[in-house]
Amino acid sequence: MTPPAAGSARSTTRPGRGSASAAGAPKTSAGKADKTAEKSAEKAAGSPAAKPGKGAGRPEESRLALVRRARRINRILAETYPDAHCELDFTDAFQLLVATILSAQTTDKRVNLVTPGLFAKYPTAADLAAANPEDVESIIQSTGFFRAKTKSIMGMAQALVERYSGEVPGKLKDLVTLPGVGRKTANVVLGNAFGVPGITVDTHFQRLSRRFGWTTETDPVKIEHAVGALIEKREWTDMSQRLIWHGRRRCHARRPACGACPVAPLCPSFGEGPTDAKTANKLVRSAAEALDTQ
Repeated sequence: MTPPAAGSARSTTRPGRGSASAAGAPKTSAGKADKTAEKSAEKAAGSPAAKPGKGAGRPEESRLALVRRARRINRILAETYPDAHCELDFTDAFQLLVATILSAQTTDKRVNLVTPGLFAKYPTAADLAAANPEDVESIIQSTGFFRAKTKSIMGMAQALVERYSGEVPGKLKDLVTLPGVGRKTANVVLGNAFGVPGITVDTHFQRLSRRFGWTTETDPVKIEHAVGALIEKREWTDMSQRLIWHGRRRCHARRPACGACPVAPLCPSFGEGPTDAKTANKLVRSAAEALDTQ
């Protein structure tokens, strides 16, 4: 069965967007010309009732149909989550870089509880680079793996001071040379602090991109390139946030809320979770619950 479109999920507070709201990618999705193509793609994708589970019996999808379907999904998620944004609190690129490193293997909620004290004591890269490691460890201990994370954020801060006069560089090739910074972290910073389009391939993004049939790749870099070829570059940052929000709120790893999913008619994995609306709606997480999800 095809469920009714679910309502929008909004974050109750957005203290950390800082300069990112002004610099972020445009909120518009597909243009008028794409809408007609997307409707054709939706028709080609078939109805969920005709493709239970992982899309058994579906005809092979052409490249053009895949692109149209991917952009239609992105458009619907934009309508469902119009306020989707990075849920880590920050006021500048340095704070976002530190917070993103700390967010590994923990929740954004936990990081947001820790970073105010950390940034109050070490407001700049120079301050953090010169800190006593034991003091930093005591502040970030609750985020888990605190010794390794202390080494990473202090090493990153020292590299910023030594190579970039304490300022966070605005290029991917420079960011990934910093201790503790990979492509995912770099793209978070580029997209949300510098307004440079980037795709954030976290665990939610990986899961949804495969469930949507956008790619079969498992390597994050290959996923990034595969999805980037489907979605307009100007949409990369916002699209990443939409998938992360959808993964935290509805498309869960173990039991997705398929019956409360707004993109169900376009999803080849419809049926992996409960398909009736009553059961599925009980699985939908609130904004507060989603923030407390890894």
